[in-house]
Amino acid sequence: MDTNAVGSSKTGASDAKIAAVARFRESDLFSPEEQAALALAEAMTRTPVEVSDEIFEAARRYFSPAQLVELVATIAMENYRARFNRAFGIESQHFYHPQEQAASAERP
Repeated sequence: MDTNAVGSSKTGASDAKIAAVARFRESDLFSPEEQAALALAEAMTRTPVEVSDEIFEAARRYFSPAQLVELVATIAMENYRARFNRAFGIESQHFYHPQEQAASAERP
């Protein structure tokens, strides 16, 4: 999450939106497309993976077949990285600092 939060903030995601990811269903910060992608990511992260027809169909409403392939591949890669890091006890490197990110974005 740490490096993903840094990357997300650099591409325009607000600190509030990053903080709300765990509550994406209840948050008005996420578009329907983002909610569908996050629901798919959540389902793919479960053990065992359980992507229901409903979740996949919701994603298909917003993403083309090519976009779905890229989205699912990205989710799978992030799951791989997270599980790899867990196996080796690799912890957050604490690169993400919400207030610093905001301050550096304000500088010219």
